[in-house]
Parts: sequence; C-alpha cells; structure tokens
Amino acid sequence: MVEALDDTAVGQWYRTAVEVLSESRGRLDDLNVFPVPDGDTGTNLLLTAQAAVAALDAEGSRTTEPAWSVLARGAVLGARGNSGTILAQLLRGLADQLAGQPPADGPAFAAALQKAADAAYGAVADPEEGTFLTVARAGAEAAGAAVDEGRTALADVVRAAADGARVALEATPGQLAALREAGVVDAGGAGLCLVLDALVTTVTGVEPARPPLARRDEGHRHHSGEHLPHPPPAGPGSEVQYLLADTDEESVARLQERLAALGDSLVVVGVDTPSGREWNVHVHVADVGAAIEAGIEAGRPYRISVTPLAPVAPSSPMPGTRAVVAVVSSDGLAELFSGEGVRVVTCGPEGVGEEDVLEEVLASTAHEVVVLPNDAALLPVAGRAATRARETGRDVGVVPTRSPVQGLAAIAVSDPARRFGDDVIAMAEAAAATRWAEVTVADQEALTSAGRCQPGDALGSAEGDVVVIGSDLAAVACELLDRMLSAGGEMATLLVGEDDELGDTVCRHLATAHPTIEVIRYGGGPSGIPLQVGVE
Repeated sequence: MVEALDDTAVGQWYRTAVEVLSESRGRLDDLNVFPVPDGDTGTNLLLTAQAAVAALDAEGSRTTEPAWSVLARGAVLGARGNSGTILAQLLRGLADQLAGQPPADGPAFAAALQKAADAAYGAVADPEEGTFLTVARAGAEAAGAAVDEGRTALADVVRAAADGARVALEATPGQLAALREAGVVDAGGAGLCLVLDALVTTVTGVEPARPPLARRDEGHRHHSGEHLPHPPPAGPGSEVQYLLADTDEESVARLQERLAALGDSLVVVGVDTPSGREWNVHVHVADVGAAIEAGIEAGRPYRISVTPLAPVAPSSPMPGTRAVVAVVSSDGLAELFSGEGVRVVTCGPEGVGEEDVLEEVLASTAHEVVVLPNDAALLPVAGRAATRARETGRDVGVVPTRSPVQGLAAIAVSDPARRFGDDVIAMAEAAAATRWAEVTVADQEALTSAGRCQPGDALGSAEGDVVVIGSDLAAVACELLDRMLSAGGEMATLLVGEDDELGDTVCRHLATAHPTIEVIRYGGGPSGIPLQVGVE
C-alpha cells in the first residue's frame, strides 16, 4: 500500500494509465460523439499519456526536477485533441500544487485535485457540463468529501475520487443531448475514470472492479438514423492544434479572444519548459489560415496539425480538385502569379471587395481553394469571402500573406498531392518564414518610426514599419537589405517595379556584400512600389 505519492509512485501511476488506455482505446473511440463524432478520443488520451511517460523516460534520470513537473510538461507538449489537452491541463494543475512538495498524502492530493479540476475548467473557453470537466470536478469533490469525513488515508482518497468520477460519468447522458441520443456516456470522462482507476491500482495494488465500458447501444447504433450521432453542423470544419513559443501571457490572452471568435472547442494550456513558457493551443475552426495567423501574431507556432472534423458533403462541387486564388495589385503581378498556375483577382483603382474574391473562388469550380490576399489590409476581405464560399460546400483556406513575396513563397511549397489541410499549413509556414519589406517614395511629409520624411524621400519599410529614410532609392534599398540579412537568411526574393536599373543595382550589391545568398528576381511589380523584398 502506497502511503504518499512520491516520484516513483507518480511515474508508476502514469505507466499504468498508459496500459489501461491502450487496452480501452477502441471502446473510448467508439463512445466519442461530443464535441464532434470523430472517433478519436481514446487515441488522443493514449497519445497524451504516452507523451507524459516518454518525457519521464527521457529526462527522469538526467534531471532533479520532480516527476510531476516532467510528466506535466510531456503531457502538455504532446497533448492531442480536445480531451487529451484537457487531460494535460489536469496533470499540469496537479503538478502546480504538488511538484517540489513532500510526497502527497490523502489531504494534499485531494486539495490538489480540486485546484487542478478548477484549472481545467479555466483552460476551456466555453465549458460544457456532461463532459470530461464534469467528471473531473466530481472526482475532486468526492476526494475532498472523504477527507472532510475523516477518511484521510491516500488509498481512501483516491478510491473516493475514482468512485465519484464514475458516478458522474454515468450521469453524463442526462446532461448532454448528443450523448443521450447516441446512448453513450462521455468518452473523455470515461477515459479520465480509467486514469483515476489506474491511480487506485498504483496506490492499493488492487485493480478496481468495474463493469467494462459499454460500447454504443445497439438499439441506437442500428436505428433508422433518427438517434445516430449527427455530423458537425455547418461551421467549424477542422481541428487545428499547435504549440506556441516565444510569447507572453498578454499575447496568449489576445490569442484566446481571437480564436474564441473564430471557432469553438478552444483549449489553451501553458507549461514551463527549459527555454521558457510554451502553450498547447487547440481549436475547431472553419478558417484554418486565420487560426494559424492568430498564432503567428501571438508568438511562434510550431508542430502545427490540422484534422478535418467532417467528411465532404455529397453536394460539394468537383471533389478532389484544388485551386489557388491570389489578390494582386498590378498586371505584372497578375501575369507572374498566373504563370504559376494561380487564379488572380486584380485590384482596380477602387481596390477589391469580398464579392470579387468570392466570384473567383466559385469560378474555379474547385472543391478545395487556397486564398492569398497578399496585403495585410485585405485579410478581412479574404476571410469574409472564404466564409461565404464555405456555405456553398467548398473547403477554403486563407493563407495570411501580407505581401506578394509571401504569396510567392507560399506557392513555391504548394503540393496538390498533399492533404488539403497539410498543404494550407505548409503554405502558411512558408509565408510566415518570409520576412517582407519594400521600398517606396514618400508623397507627403510625415513622422515615421525612423524619423521625419519629406515628399520625394525614399522609404525602406520592413514588415510595415519604416526603418530607412534617404534621398536615393538604390542606397535605401541596399541598406534595407543589409539590415534584413543581418538577422540571417538564405534566399532573397526581389520583386522589381518599373525601374529595372534599380533591380540591377540591388542584385550587384547582394552579389558583392552577401555572396552566399541565393537571389530570385522578378519583374512586374506595381508602379507605386519600386521594390518589394522577401527574405527566407
């Protein structure tokens, strides 16, 4: 009998949990009908628990960190899906309370479990009752009640938690219509019950006697269809998940607000790592590009995954075909992008509207369409057009390109043979990895981030901010490139406007000052922008 949870016991708990979840993965997947019936809850819980144990195996012998901390970090960084991310948050909540403390006895574990359950609720943007969260809270409350009644031994507390969670699980069909109609309990809650039973086995040495998890009721499974779990309604169509580094609490808060407006099933969990705090971000959205863009603006997203939540509707036009639609600002750019097999919408004197973009998306007759706005000001326009196009059954992703050079970088990595979601991710990552800049001519006096400019001055801007002011276009262009390349880079893409001599001068400078940089030069840039630059 284990009297308190030390590092060895904590590690054994999660190893046992992995074994149990592995045995029950198929049954948990079969129960999965909420928030969407994608049949992967058991798989996601198992992968998350395995990530926690893998971290302990990799780091346990090389670190003095408590096992709680290592397991929590592994779980958060390796969490999969909605339920897996909430499980990781629960473990991180326990670690926040128990790491670095004496081995947890009954009262300490009960108090930590309650705070962890509260933290799990806080990590979910719009918590629902009758789910994993409800089961977690019930288990914590039962553990606390055992302590209040004088049953303070660790074995009594963990048994109470597991029993309380199981009672709450059986009640979940009465709390969620989707579960009731399908004749199942909540899959995530069922997985948590298995994890808590694994804890009982670790502490007492005796596996709790439980009836096996029932698969979906046959009467519901073979009914005429009235009570089958329904596919997701129109709206969020993909699960987007990524890790986020190089950020802060304020940026993450803004990210949560933005993602909550874009979709649902939003869970954001943070954990401390040797290189700083990182976050696991999970959301269901219709606009994959917007969700990734929000992460790019908040920090550095990586390990991005996109999983479709529903099959293509039968009425969708021409399944399997794909197109790219780019917004451009000149005939030269239109010719350049068209030459790459891209459909174009050319901005006129009055700009471009969502109707123009929508018309081109629909005219493509493709089921899968990527939209490249190529201008920060056009991102909302492209997003609205994409939303309207999805209402016709098309799968549309907006890659948040803020400059034509980012659009060219995205096109360079596009691969129609890839799954659509993966292709959108690859294009978005290529665009995000391309730092963009441009050289323009001031048309009026103004105060810029680089100082005051006068009409006729050459302005060198990087990512939208003026960083160089001068009287000579070529000198400003060369200094701008020097500044950009000082931060590193392997390739420079030049989009030259009407002044070919400017392009020649810049190319000579790069060949002399940065001989290892690969240079790709295009003509056809808009007349009002002598030079646009991308650095990768």
